[in-house]
Amino acid sequence: MTLGTGRAVSMTDEEFRLIRDLICDYCGIYFTESFKFLIERRLQPRLPVFGFVGFRDYYRLIKYGRDRELEFDEIVERVTTNETYFFREAYQLNALMDEVLPLVKEGGRSGRRLRIWSAGCSTGEEPYSVAMMLEDASAARGLAFDIFGNDISRKVLRTARAGVYTQASFRATSKEMLARHFVADGRTYRLADRIRNQVSFGHLNLVDGSALALLAPVDVILCRNVMIYFDPASRQRLIETFHRKLRPGGFLLLGHAESLINESTAFELWPLKNDMVYRKPEGSAPGPTP
Repeated sequence: MTLGTGRAVSMTDEEFRLIRDLICDYCGIYFTESFKFLIERRLQPRLPVFGFVGFRDYYRLIKYGRDRELEFDEIVERVTTNETYFFREAYQLNALMDEVLPLVKEGGRSGRRLRIWSAGCSTGEEPYSVAMMLEDASAARGLAFDIFGNDISRKVLRTARAGVYTQASFRATSKEMLARHFVADGRTYRLADRIRNQVSFGHLNLVDGSALALLAPVDVILCRNVMIYFDPASRQRLIETFHRKLRPGGFLLLGHAESLINESTAFELWPLKNDMVYRKPEGSAPGPTP
Protein backbone atom coordinates (compact mmCIF):
# COMPACT_ATOMS: atom_id res chain seq x y z
CA MET A 1 0.00 0.00 0.00
CA THR A 2 1.08 3.60 -0.55
CA LEU A 3 -0.30 6.63 1.24
CA GLY A 4 -0.27 10.19 0.01
CA THR A 5 3.44 10.45 0.72
CA GLY A 6 4.18 7.59 -1.69
CA ARG A 7 5.70 5.59 1.15
CA ALA A 8 4.67 1.92 1.21
CA VAL A 9 2.89 0.68 4.33
CA SER A 10 2.54 -2.96 5.27
CA MET A 11 1.23 -4.88 8.26
CA THR A 12 3.82 -6.45 10.53
CA ASP A 13 3.33 -9.95 11.91
CA GLU A 14 2.70 -8.52 15.36
CA GLU A 15 0.15 -6.02 14.05
CA PHE A 16 -1.63 -8.82 12.21
CA ARG A 17 -1.85 -10.94 15.37
CA LEU A 18 -3.11 -8.01 17.45
CA ILE A 19 -5.78 -7.03 14.93
CA ARG A 20 -6.67 -10.66 14.19
CA ASP A 21 -7.26 -11.36 17.87
CA LEU A 22 -9.50 -8.29 18.27
CA ILE A 23 -11.59 -9.42 15.31
CA CYS A 24 -11.88 -12.88 16.86
CA ASP A 25 -12.92 -11.42 20.22
CA TYR A 26 -15.57 -9.33 18.49
CA CYS A 27 -17.22 -11.88 16.22
CA GLY A 28 -15.56 -15.27 16.78
CA ILE A 29 -13.98 -15.49 13.33
CA TYR A 30 -10.36 -16.60 13.50
CA PHE A 31 -7.76 -15.99 10.80
CA THR A 32 -4.58 -18.03 10.62
CA GLU A 33 -1.28 -16.49 9.53
CA SER A 34 -2.01 -17.51 5.94
CA PHE A 35 -4.70 -14.80 5.86
CA LYS A 36 -2.33 -11.97 6.75
CA PHE A 37 -2.14 -10.60 3.21
CA LEU A 38 -5.93 -10.70 2.84
CA ILE A 39 -6.48 -8.81 6.09
CA GLU A 40 -3.79 -6.29 5.18
CA ARG A 41 -5.24 -5.69 1.72
CA ARG A 42 -8.84 -5.36 2.87
CA LEU A 43 -8.08 -3.04 5.80
CA GLN A 44 -5.50 -0.86 4.05
CA PRO A 45 -8.13 1.57 2.69
CA ARG A 46 -9.21 2.38 6.25
CA LEU A 47 -5.86 3.96 7.19
CA PRO A 48 -6.18 7.19 5.16
CA VAL A 49 -9.78 7.60 6.39
CA PHE A 50 -8.32 8.35 9.83
CA GLY A 51 -5.06 9.88 8.63
CA PHE A 52 -3.03 6.92 9.90
CA VAL A 53 0.36 6.04 8.44
CA GLY A 54 0.49 2.53 9.89
CA PHE A 55 -1.56 -0.33 11.26
CA ARG A 56 -0.40 0.24 14.85
CA ASP A 57 -2.57 3.36 15.06
CA TYR A 58 -5.45 1.45 13.50
CA TYR A 59 -5.10 -1.26 16.16
CA ARG A 60 -5.28 1.38 18.89
CA LEU A 61 -8.44 2.77 17.29
CA ILE A 62 -10.31 -0.54 17.34
CA LYS A 63 -8.93 -1.42 20.76
CA TYR A 64 -9.54 1.84 22.61
CA GLY A 65 -11.34 4.25 20.25
CA ARG A 66 -14.68 5.78 21.19
CA ASP A 67 -16.21 4.67 17.89
CA ARG A 68 -14.64 1.22 17.83
CA GLU A 69 -18.03 -0.50 17.45
CA LEU A 70 -18.75 1.46 14.27
CA GLU A 71 -15.36 0.54 12.86
CA PHE A 72 -15.92 -3.13 13.62
CA ASP A 73 -19.04 -2.92 11.46
CA GLU A 74 -16.77 -1.78 8.64
CA ILE A 75 -14.23 -4.52 9.36
CA VAL A 76 -16.91 -7.22 9.28
CA GLU A 77 -18.08 -6.10 5.85
CA ARG A 78 -14.52 -6.23 4.53
CA VAL A 79 -13.20 -9.52 5.94
CA THR A 80 -16.20 -11.88 6.10
CA THR A 81 -17.30 -14.30 3.38
CA ASN A 82 -20.97 -14.42 2.46
CA GLU A 83 -21.13 -17.09 -0.23
CA THR A 84 -24.52 -18.82 -0.34
CA TYR A 85 -27.39 -19.68 -2.67
CA PHE A 86 -30.95 -21.01 -2.62
CA PHE A 87 -31.47 -24.67 -1.68
CA ARG A 88 -27.84 -25.15 -0.69
CA GLU A 89 -27.23 -28.70 0.56
CA ALA A 90 -30.77 -29.53 -0.54
CA TYR A 91 -30.58 -33.07 0.85
CA GLN A 92 -30.50 -31.59 4.36
CA LEU A 93 -33.39 -29.22 3.69
CA ASN A 94 -35.39 -32.17 2.35
CA ALA A 95 -34.57 -34.06 5.56
CA LEU A 96 -35.84 -31.08 7.54
CA MET A 97 -39.16 -31.20 5.71
CA ASP A 98 -39.62 -34.97 5.50
CA GLU A 99 -38.15 -36.22 8.77
CA VAL A 100 -37.37 -33.45 11.25
CA LEU A 101 -40.69 -31.59 11.03
CA PRO A 102 -42.77 -34.73 11.65
CA LEU A 103 -40.68 -35.46 14.75
CA VAL A 104 -41.14 -31.92 16.02
CA LYS A 105 -44.85 -32.17 15.28
CA GLU A 106 -45.12 -35.46 17.17
CA GLY A 107 -43.47 -33.79 20.16
CA GLY A 108 -46.70 -32.04 21.01
CA ARG A 109 -45.94 -28.72 19.33
CA SER A 110 -48.77 -28.75 16.80
CA GLY A 111 -50.85 -26.41 18.97
CA ARG A 112 -48.48 -23.45 18.77
CA ARG A 113 -46.22 -21.68 16.31
CA LEU A 114 -42.99 -23.45 15.45
CA ARG A 115 -39.88 -21.31 15.48
CA ILE A 116 -37.01 -21.85 13.04
CA TRP A 117 -33.75 -19.90 13.40
CA SER A 118 -31.26 -19.48 10.56
CA ALA A 119 -28.11 -18.51 12.48
CA GLY A 120 -25.70 -16.67 10.19
CA CYS A 121 -28.20 -16.29 7.36
CA SER A 122 -26.06 -14.08 5.10
CA THR A 123 -28.18 -12.64 2.26
CA GLY A 124 -31.23 -14.67 3.23
CA GLU A 125 -31.26 -17.55 0.77
CA GLU A 126 -31.35 -20.20 3.50
CA PRO A 127 -34.39 -19.01 5.51
CA TYR A 128 -36.24 -18.13 2.31
CA SER A 129 -35.52 -21.64 0.97
CA VAL A 130 -37.09 -23.06 4.12
CA ALA A 131 -40.15 -20.82 3.71
CA MET A 132 -40.59 -21.91 0.09
CA MET A 133 -40.28 -25.60 0.93
CA LEU A 134 -42.77 -25.31 3.79
CA GLU A 135 -45.46 -24.50 1.23
CA ASP A 136 -45.18 -28.06 -0.13
CA ALA A 137 -44.22 -30.01 3.00
CA SER A 138 -47.00 -32.34 4.12
CA ALA A 139 -45.77 -32.18 7.72
CA ALA A 140 -46.20 -28.41 7.69
CA ARG A 141 -49.92 -28.50 6.93
CA GLY A 142 -51.94 -26.93 9.68
CA LEU A 143 -48.86 -25.51 11.41
CA ALA A 144 -47.90 -21.87 11.86
CA PHE A 145 -44.23 -20.89 11.65
CA ASP A 146 -41.93 -18.08 12.69
CA ILE A 147 -38.72 -18.04 10.64
CA PHE A 148 -35.92 -15.76 11.84
CA GLY A 149 -32.54 -15.11 10.27
CA ASN A 150 -29.64 -13.20 11.76
CA ASP A 151 -26.27 -12.02 10.56
CA ILE A 152 -23.50 -9.77 11.82
CA SER A 153 -23.23 -7.98 8.48
CA ARG A 154 -25.66 -5.11 7.97
CA LYS A 155 -24.95 -5.12 4.24
CA VAL A 156 -26.11 -8.69 3.66
CA LEU A 157 -29.19 -8.09 5.80
CA ARG A 158 -30.22 -5.23 3.51
CA THR A 159 -30.13 -7.68 0.61
CA ALA A 160 -32.05 -10.28 2.61
CA ARG A 161 -34.82 -7.86 3.53
CA ALA A 162 -35.11 -6.56 -0.03
CA GLY A 163 -35.46 -10.09 -1.44
CA VAL A 164 -33.84 -9.22 -4.79
CA TYR A 165 -31.21 -11.61 -6.16
CA THR A 166 -28.95 -12.14 -9.15
CA GLN A 167 -28.50 -15.32 -11.17
CA ALA A 168 -25.65 -16.47 -8.91
CA SER A 169 -28.15 -17.26 -6.16
CA PHE A 170 -30.04 -19.79 -8.28
CA ARG A 171 -27.41 -22.41 -9.14
CA ALA A 172 -29.43 -25.09 -7.31
CA THR A 173 -32.93 -23.72 -8.02
CA SER A 174 -35.23 -25.53 -10.41
CA LYS A 175 -37.01 -23.60 -13.15
CA GLU A 176 -40.31 -24.55 -11.54
CA MET A 177 -39.35 -23.07 -8.14
CA LEU A 178 -37.93 -19.98 -9.80
CA ALA A 179 -41.17 -19.40 -11.72
CA ARG A 180 -43.36 -20.01 -8.65
CA HIS A 181 -41.60 -17.78 -6.20
CA PHE A 182 -39.78 -15.04 -8.15
CA VAL A 183 -40.50 -12.33 -10.68
CA ALA A 184 -37.81 -11.45 -13.21
CA ASP A 185 -36.82 -7.78 -13.19
CA GLY A 186 -34.12 -7.17 -15.76
CA ARG A 187 -31.03 -9.06 -14.59
CA THR A 188 -32.40 -9.66 -11.11
CA TYR A 189 -35.22 -11.68 -9.58
CA ARG A 190 -37.60 -10.38 -6.92
CA LEU A 191 -38.92 -12.80 -4.31
CA ALA A 192 -42.71 -13.00 -4.00
CA ASP A 193 -44.04 -10.99 -1.07
CA ARG A 194 -45.92 -13.99 0.32
CA ILE A 195 -42.55 -15.69 0.94
CA ARG A 196 -40.58 -12.59 1.89
CA ASN A 197 -43.12 -11.66 4.54
CA GLN A 198 -42.77 -15.05 6.25
CA VAL A 199 -39.17 -14.38 7.30
CA SER A 200 -37.86 -11.74 9.70
CA PHE A 201 -34.23 -10.67 10.00
CA GLY A 202 -32.11 -9.14 12.72
CA HIS A 203 -28.61 -7.78 13.13
CA LEU A 204 -27.07 -10.09 15.70
CA ASN A 205 -23.54 -11.09 16.64
CA LEU A 206 -23.39 -14.82 17.43
CA VAL A 207 -20.78 -14.28 20.14
CA ASP A 208 -22.78 -11.55 21.89
CA GLY A 209 -24.24 -13.52 24.76
CA SER A 210 -26.34 -10.67 26.13
CA ALA A 211 -28.06 -10.12 22.77
CA LEU A 212 -28.61 -13.84 22.18
CA ALA A 213 -30.21 -14.14 25.62
CA LEU A 214 -33.12 -12.04 24.33
CA LEU A 215 -34.07 -14.59 21.67
CA ALA A 216 -37.14 -16.71 22.37
CA PRO A 217 -36.78 -20.53 22.44
CA VAL A 218 -36.83 -22.26 19.04
CA ASP A 219 -37.64 -25.69 17.65
CA VAL A 220 -35.04 -25.89 14.87
CA ILE A 221 -31.71 -24.13 14.39
CA LEU A 222 -29.86 -24.11 11.09
CA CYS A 223 -26.24 -23.00 11.50
CA ARG A 224 -24.58 -24.34 8.39
CA ASN A 225 -21.03 -23.52 7.34
CA VAL A 226 -20.69 -20.82 9.98
CA MET A 227 -18.80 -22.34 12.93
CA ILE A 228 -15.99 -23.58 10.67
CA TYR A 229 -14.70 -19.99 10.73
CA PHE A 230 -14.82 -19.67 14.54
CA ASP A 231 -12.05 -20.25 17.03
CA PRO A 232 -12.60 -23.16 19.49
CA ALA A 233 -13.65 -20.99 22.43
CA SER A 234 -16.23 -19.06 20.40
CA ARG A 235 -17.51 -22.28 18.87
CA GLN A 236 -17.99 -23.81 22.32
CA ARG A 237 -19.91 -20.79 23.61
CA LEU A 238 -22.17 -20.80 20.57
CA ILE A 239 -22.94 -24.51 20.92
CA GLU A 240 -23.90 -23.91 24.55
CA THR A 241 -26.14 -21.04 23.44
CA PHE A 242 -27.83 -23.26 20.86
CA HIS A 243 -28.50 -25.85 23.55
CA ARG A 244 -30.10 -23.20 25.77
CA LYS A 245 -32.22 -21.77 22.97
CA LEU A 246 -33.55 -25.06 21.64
CA ARG A 247 -36.69 -26.39 23.19
CA PRO A 248 -36.38 -29.97 24.51
CA GLY A 249 -36.67 -32.27 21.51
CA GLY A 250 -35.54 -29.51 19.15
CA PHE A 251 -33.03 -30.01 16.36
CA LEU A 252 -29.70 -28.45 15.34
CA LEU A 253 -28.61 -28.73 11.69
CA LEU A 254 -24.96 -28.05 10.87
CA GLY A 255 -23.06 -27.93 7.57
CA HIS A 256 -21.81 -31.13 5.96
CA ALA A 257 -18.22 -30.43 7.11
CA GLU A 258 -19.20 -29.62 10.70
CA SER A 259 -19.91 -31.84 13.69
CA LEU A 260 -20.12 -31.75 17.47
CA ILE A 261 -17.61 -34.58 17.92
CA ASN A 262 -15.19 -33.47 20.65
CA GLU A 263 -17.29 -30.30 21.02
CA SER A 264 -20.36 -31.24 23.07
CA THR A 265 -22.11 -34.24 24.64
CA ALA A 266 -25.29 -32.29 25.39
CA PHE A 267 -26.93 -33.24 22.08
CA GLU A 268 -28.07 -36.59 20.73
CA LEU A 269 -26.73 -37.55 17.32
CA TRP A 270 -29.91 -38.29 15.37
CA PRO A 271 -29.65 -40.46 12.23
CA LEU A 272 -31.90 -39.71 9.26
CA LYS A 273 -32.18 -41.45 5.90
CA ASN A 274 -29.64 -39.24 4.15
CA ASP A 275 -28.17 -37.12 6.91
CA MET A 276 -27.16 -36.87 10.55
CA VAL A 277 -28.50 -34.06 12.72
CA TYR A 278 -28.38 -33.18 16.42
CA ARG A 279 -31.27 -33.19 18.86
CA LYS A 280 -31.65 -31.69 22.30
CA PRO A 281 -32.88 -34.58 24.44
CA GLU A 282 -36.46 -34.50 25.67
CA GLY A 283 -36.60 -33.61 29.32
CA SER A 284 -33.45 -31.47 29.18
CA ALA A 285 -33.44 -28.77 31.81
CA PRO A 286 -33.23 -25.17 30.58
CA GLY A 287 -29.67 -23.91 30.53
CA PRO A 288 -28.44 -21.04 32.70
CA THR A 289 -28.81 -17.54 31.35
CA PRO A 290 -25.39 -16.38 30.08
